[in-house]
Formats: sequence, C-alpha cells, structure tokens
Amino acid sequence: MHIVCSDLEGVFVPEVWINVARITGIDELKLTTRDISDYDVLMRRRISILKQHKLTIHDIQKVISEIQPLDGALDFIDWIKQRSQLIIVSDTFLEFAEPLMMQLKRPTLMCNYLVLGEDGTVEDYKLRQPDQKRMVAKAMKSLNYDVLAFGDSYNDISMLSEAHHGFLFCPPEKVVKDYPEFPVAVNYEELKNYLRPFIEL
Repeated sequence: MHIVCSDLEGVFVPEVWINVARITGIDELKLTTRDISDYDVLMRRRISILKQHKLTIHDIQKVISEIQPLDGALDFIDWIKQRSQLIIVSDTFLEFAEPLMMQLKRPTLMCNYLVLGEDGTVEDYKLRQPDQKRMVAKAMKSLNYDVLAFGDSYNDISMLSEAHHGFLFCPPEKVVKDYPEFPVAVNYEELKNYLRPFIEL
C-alpha cells in the first residue's frame, strides 16, 4: 500500500507568514529561515512582534482565513485522495492552519502547536517532535507503507530522503541545485505524472 506525505505551504497554500505580513502591513513578519537560520530565534522574534502589535491568535486566524489555496490545489488533493491516502506534514501550527484546513476539506495534518494565553496572546510554541517531517515518513515506512513525498524547500529534504520516492514541487533554484537527485515538478500535472505510476488505479 502507498501513502502520500506532502508539505503544506508553497504546495497547497501560499507561504503563511509572508501573507500575514502583507495583509497586516508588518514587514518584519516577512522574515523566514532564509533570513534567520535558527528557527527558535526566528519564532521567538515573531512572537515578540505579535505581542508588540497586540495581535492575538484570533487576529492572525482572521488574516489567514483570507488566504486562498493555490490554483488547482483542491482538485489535486481530490485526485490523490481518490487513489491513495494523504498526510500533510508541515512546520506550521495547528492554530494557524485551522482556516486553511477548512478550505482544503480537512486532509490529515501533522504540525506543531502554539501555547496561548487566555486572551489569545501567542506566548510560546511547541514542536510536535524534532525533525517531524522525516519522522512521519519513517513511521509510515515502519507500518509497511510505500511512502511518496513531495515539498518545495530545504525543510522538506529529510522527508523526501526518508521516503521511498521523493519529489520537489516548484522549488527555488538553489534547492534544485543543492539536491539534484530529486525529480522536479513545476505544476500539479507534472507532479501527477510522477505519482501516477505508483498510485494510479
């Protein structure tokens, strides 16, 4: 049996933090791991910025609810689910992802979570487990699934490497150059062509 593991942002929806920055007008929230390589430093800076601007989880969820899935994402998810099972594995947070999951018809999501104050203030964050993307692929393999995985960036590489079959989807050129061993798809139709030999009915 096969199972498909996928990233979320950049694959099915736009990058969440960049869109939150755009909609709120807070440019500092555009910073990503490309700007600050230490994820803990980056997240604590983000939390500090949210507190500084008095933004609660409710404000952020309202902003995120305005983000639309990428063109073709829903049809592609349906295509996979007609042929296999899909697990979305993301570095985002359950509380952030909720509005997006509703739009995507609630596929299975494995991600991190936030520590919230009574008033909805974002106080802290918790990783579900270190290197969870790789660990999800590894866990599925231990259950005798043939694992297919795809994502768009560096934080997906461990999952792609652990899977039986890994693919890059619309990655930056630097990722393609650094990891030439992974086939690259630049749209959903190309990705279907990579997946079809394994999951087609």
